[in-house]
Amino acid sequence: MNVHDIVSQWAARTPGAVALIDGARRMTYAELDSAIRAFPLDGVRPGDRAMIVVENRIEDVVGYFACNARGAWPVVVNAKLTGREIDEIREHAGARTVIRKGKLGELHEAAPEPATDIAALIYTSGTTGKPKGVMLTHDNLMFVAKATGEARRLAPQDRVYAVLPVSHILGLTGVLLGSLLNGAAVHLVSRFDPAAALASDITVMIGTPSMYQMLGEYARRKGIAPPKGLRLISSAGAPLDMATKTATEEVFGQTLHNGYGITECGPTIMLTPLDAPRTDCGIGRLMPGVEAKTVNDELYVRSPGVMKGYYRDPEQTAAAVDADGWFKTGDLARYENDSWFITGRAKEMIIRFGFNVYPAEIEGVLNAHPAIARSAVIGRDDEIVAFIEGSATRDDVVRHAAANLAPYKRPTDIRFLPALPLSPAGKILKSQLAPLI
Repeated sequence: MNVHDIVSQWAARTPGAVALIDGARRMTYAELDSAIRAFPLDGVRPGDRAMIVVENRIEDVVGYFACNARGAWPVVVNAKLTGREIDEIREHAGARTVIRKGKLGELHEAAPEPATDIAALIYTSGTTGKPKGVMLTHDNLMFVAKATGEARRLAPQDRVYAVLPVSHILGLTGVLLGSLLNGAAVHLVSRFDPAAALASDITVMIGTPSMYQMLGEYARRKGIAPPKGLRLISSAGAPLDMATKTATEEVFGQTLHNGYGITECGPTIMLTPLDAPRTDCGIGRLMPGVEAKTVNDELYVRSPGVMKGYYRDPEQTAAAVDADGWFKTGDLARYENDSWFITGRAKEMIIRFGFNVYPAEIEGVLNAHPAIARSAVIGRDDEIVAFIEGSATRDDVVRHAAANLAPYKRPTDIRFLPALPLSPAGKILKSQLAPLI
């Protein structure tokens, strides 16, 4: 089954059921199927790369499925990227055309690829360097969409909140495809608005920790209760800290679930089970069909969701995936108490006074302070530099660190910024902070 078959199967079974919600607009499965068939792709051939500049609108979803049905490679990018960033990706991908707001752009000279099994070419956010084009097949995405949909018990009666960009692998696979595969309705959101989110009739919400922070603050300030029919809230896209989990659960009156994934794995690898909610920030259990092991504390994963490779970069592909199919995540992990935990990034580990120091642990402690909205920790030689967003003072940070961290883990340099740089998926862009130290 290919990705575009998801829509046609539900168009045949429940043609009048709502598939997409975009503001006041509604599109049924039958209407979505018709729109995909009618989408203008004149001149686009199988194997062509077709860039779709995504705003989380109905037109973006239609264009994505239409490209797949044609055998073209959808190169999904976020409309919030700068012109320079979009141009760099377009050039590297060798895109035949660029689709904006549901309209086909001019055709460029570009040779089609012989492979037509690529369901998405997604460029990584570049938090640790230059973005790479991740080639994900129909089998990759269908495996993850099916596994996550089953884990979240998605069903036709669900209305799933889609604030995560469809250009991001989690927004594409875990939210859009996983929902449609189970006949649910996807509530597309192009701009996050806490008031609108709390006033909606959604049943499932999947978002980043920063989104839940904003929702919780707004709900408490306005005295607003969460949607009555909301049965599942889940954090993804960035590390969840205990302060955000606790505050969110107090507002929503239910467990904030967690998970872990990476673009190259389609993305989801682990989720906390609905029938065994956790009181910590564990990332849960492996999805069925996924294997994991640690090598020198680094997490290796083998899964039907692992990418075909990096586009036009066989050397990086060989470095990331070994001959036995194990993908090296670059994340440090441990397994205990029936759950996996991410302890940091292998490349970010700081060695201080002979001790291994993990930025994720320090960030978790700092984020627990009520006056710290976000933090990011970076190593500089044997120094620990902490970037802080919030109203905390230097003395606040020093006292809090002294009370909660061993001396060798405490920040030696504290920098305050009005706002930390975030990717469209809500991840802190440490690559933009590194030049400041």
